[in-house]
Amino acid sequence: MLNLLEYPGPGGGTGAGPGAVPLVIAHGLFGSARNWNVIAKRLGDARPVVAVDMRNHGDSPWSDDHSYPAMAEDLAGVIDRFGGVADVLGHSMGGKAAMVLAGQAPDRVRRLIVADIAPVAYAHSQAPMVAAMQAVDLGRVGRRSDADAQLKPHVEEPALRAFLLQSLAIENGGARWKLNLAALAGQIPLIMGFPANVRPFEGPAALLRGGASDYVGDARLPAVRALLPRVEVVTLDGLGHWPHAEDPRGFEAELRRILD
Repeated sequence: MLNLLEYPGPGGGTGAGPGAVPLVIAHGLFGSARNWNVIAKRLGDARPVVAVDMRNHGDSPWSDDHSYPAMAEDLAGVIDRFGGVADVLGHSMGGKAAMVLAGQAPDRVRRLIVADIAPVAYAHSQAPMVAAMQAVDLGRVGRRSDADAQLKPHVEEPALRAFLLQSLAIENGGARWKLNLAALAGQIPLIMGFPANVRPFEGPAALLRGGASDYVGDARLPAVRALLPRVEVVTLDGLGHWPHAEDPRGFEAELRRILD
């Protein structure tokens, strides 16, 4: 069973109006539900919100299978626990899982929101990030700065190191990654790819893409529209691949407009 952060919404999520339908949030690779804590809590003023630790991330169980159909099945199980239908928001890896979910189980998805990812295979690889984390000697880590120093030769950007280090737990005098690095390393090709023969989702959908990101340029929009025929494409000017972190209030405002 996946680990969840839950915000029950007004009235504990009761009632029959639009605000009674939960919003389920699926994070990206190397992330966790905690990355969405602030936005999820704020959106909880109007509806129940559930932020998910995806498998092999955060405090959720580990598995050798990190395929998108498996992650979509996980999300379907979460939705079933909260009434059987939800609005679903997924970023990057979570966005791909959400698109597969919408194709596999469209009856569970009222509205789909995808953040800065397309249903295509990407040529770049996150394998170097996994290798950098695997290379950290956890026996020499007593505090986060120790791991940061070991990561620095392999990951130059401080913000990226800080993001990765959010998944490092230091407890009981030891350190451990809350990521199943072995499984992620073995399935990077699946994560960077996208399954074949995913059925189109005919329901309402939105793509929030960063205007400064190279993940969903105009050349990839036909693939998005083929899978999501009713998609609204929103370009967030000046933002990169993590628009929810770069401009939380602007991203939240777009979410509220779409959800309402």
